[in-house]
Amino acid sequence: MRPFTYERATSAAGAAKAAALTRGARFIAGGTNLLDLMKLDIERPTHLIDVSRLPMAAIAATAEGGLSLGAAATNSDVAANAEIRARYPVLSEAIVAGGSPQLRNKATVGGNLLQRTRCAYFYDTSKPCNKRAPGSGCSALEGLNRNAAIFGASPHCIATHPSDMSVALVALGARVELVSPSGDTRTLPVADLHRLPGETPQIETELIPGELITAVVLPPPPAGGQLYRKVRDRASYAGGLASVAVAGGQVALGMVAHKPWRAAAAEAALAAGASPAEAIAKELEGASSLGRNDFKVPLVARLTAAAISEVKGRG
Repeated sequence: MRPFTYERATSAAGAAKAAALTRGARFIAGGTNLLDLMKLDIERPTHLIDVSRLPMAAIAATAEGGLSLGAAATNSDVAANAEIRARYPVLSEAIVAGGSPQLRNKATVGGNLLQRTRCAYFYDTSKPCNKRAPGSGCSALEGLNRNAAIFGASPHCIATHPSDMSVALVALGARVELVSPSGDTRTLPVADLHRLPGETPQIETELIPGELITAVVLPPPPAGGQLYRKVRDRASYAGGLASVAVAGGQVALGMVAHKPWRAAAAEAALAAGASPAEAIAKELEGASSLGRNDFKVPLVARLTAAAISEVKGRG
């Protein structure tokens, strides 16, 4: 057990300021990922800032005709919300596809976006991992890389992002609202929140030190059907191998990159009149694999083509 201190935040701006001023501080809300990583001695926070009781759990309509999801809203509450189920079914489906009911009852919107990879070598502190120990190497390159990325990987990291919810949010064109330690606010597309690994896989997002997610804002739903589909080895208690979110003509892929992957090439091909199979084939021209994860390329091709076709079939 490593010692740490704890405080309960009284404001979002105050939480952000405290995080910036305290070396090794971490925000905690549901704690479903952070606490596991602390127990495994992967995360070693010196100070926890509890943001779970801040007034950031509301799900409310926006003036633009979309919805605002408070960062402290639980995954269960978002998935069950009547407006979400009626207008953004892809988001509800994605959330239900991730984790167990027990986890969804605790996990929050902000925490879901910031959860860390499930790469086996990241979790094994006896093995080199550039994400956990920068400069130590990537064990997955020559190791068990069945679930490795096929898009955007680098020689420094081939891990994938595990969030289902974020894939749907990228397909929907959602944005995150942020507050900085100075109290300033800004918004950022969810598609731009996470970084590709490059030479610094330990830097996973575009957040500045101390910056706190306060809400996710959904634009009005796009025209056309919506669908989320996920493939995994078992129906429960197993991480995903690949997933796809379709929202009208917008497509995002999950578990295939260090971040939720917006399938821009596939979208452009669809807009130009390509068939679903032709469109995803265009996207997969940029894919690469390492042997054990070769199967992901045809899997993503079939999964995505089927999902797009099903959405088109719904009219």
